[in-house]
Amino acid sequence: MRKQRIASFFMLLILLVSYKQLFAIPVSLELALLVDVSRSVDASEYAQQKNGYVNAFKDPVIQDAIASFAAIGGIAVTYIEWSGANQQSVSVGWTQITNAASANAFADAIDNVDRAFGLGGGTAPGSAIQFVTPKFSDNGFEGNRWVIDVSSDGIRNTGTQASVARDHFLDLETVGEGLTKTINGLPIDNTDLGFLGLADWFQDNIVGGPNAFLIAADGGFDSFSDAVKTKIGREISEPPTSVVFEPTSLSLILIGLIGFYFVAYQPGRIRVQA
Repeated sequence: MRKQRIASFFMLLILLVSYKQLFAIPVSLELALLVDVSRSVDASEYAQQKNGYVNAFKDPVIQDAIASFAAIGGIAVTYIEWSGANQQSVSVGWTQITNAASANAFADAIDNVDRAFGLGGGTAPGSAIQFVTPKFSDNGFEGNRWVIDVSSDGIRNTGTQASVARDHFLDLETVGEGLTKTINGLPIDNTDLGFLGLADWFQDNIVGGPNAFLIAADGGFDSFSDAVKTKIGREISEPPTSVVFEPTSLSLILIGLIGFYFVAYQPGRIRVQA
């Protein structure tokens, strides 16, 4: 009896570990939008920024790009607002988008978001990257590309070093073959703040990974809508190699079944003390 209990426990453990991979929804792209709502972003600029994302997902060109991947699950997207070291909010959770209707629904969800942190605090893009990193592994989706999209009008002044958080995300070990991890940047030039070298700082501290790129809103928040539309369009349209189904799931189940057999039906191989 004890042998059967041990075998059952072993099998249950294997199934729990592989549950996420077994039931994850396949998609082409998992995209996290990290949106700066720190103190330097006033109410008008916040509205321009949010409207930029709304307009991007309602744009027919963007919607057509998403629909082109519908056969392999479309994309999964989340919208996260951030400010200081401990100020991150999942304003719109992970959402699957496959067509115009689901893109419009995601845009409407962003439109209904209230600013997460009032007039905000410091600027901690590294902490925002650190916050979202583990969420890719437990979001219910399985894509062959993980992309973090960081927009901000300033350099880090608090929280985790951005380059450290970036490198941790890019170096993260994953079980899927062919999975790529990328962080792209959208610096919003705000000369009133004196951040004339913002794009260079983004390039050195934020951007990284295969096919990573930076698109600057050179005209400040007035040019943000066009910049974010171009950026999201490029991120979505990058051709996927193939959808990655992590092989670990079936392997774990097979190992579990073999272990169950030897524990339950091969008493001469494994001894269990009474």
